[in-house]
Amino acid sequence: MMKKLLMTQFDTDETWAPVALRVMMGAIMFPHGAQKLLGWYGGGGFEKTVGMFTGNGMPWIIAVLVILGESVGMLSLIAGFMTRFCAGSLIVIMLGAIGLVHLPNGFFMNWFGKQAGEGYEYHLLVIAICAALVITGGGRASVDGMIAKKLTT
Repeated sequence: MMKKLLMTQFDTDETWAPVALRVMMGAIMFPHGAQKLLGWYGGGGFEKTVGMFTGNGMPWIIAVLVILGESVGMLSLIAGFMTRFCAGSLIVIMLGAIGLVHLPNGFFMNWFGKQAGEGYEYHLLVIAICAALVITGGGRASVDGMIAKKLTT
């Protein structure tokens, strides 16, 4: 029973497409997490980010999970470890960002500075990429694949 449950998390095909998706998604999203966790790339760092999120009504535990998901979770995604969980978590984060922040600004990014803020087109793209990863798993050269092989032997 436990082995079957673990296989649903770690089993993956051996194709290259999920590798491209997970590595690029992790590489693109990690800097956003590093801003929130470490203050890199002009970000506020952990305390300021938690303060900003909780100041806007978000429970502190959700704020911490978002920060960890966008930082540590993206490193895990790049390695292909817990791919489905990390990708699914990022879907939830992006849905929250759309609902709590970006929906009133419309679909498009704020290219010309005429909107109150950024739209949600980027978030939908992240959701689509992550949905594909939830379906396929980490693909070739993933830690998930190595774990799945160990579970089947």
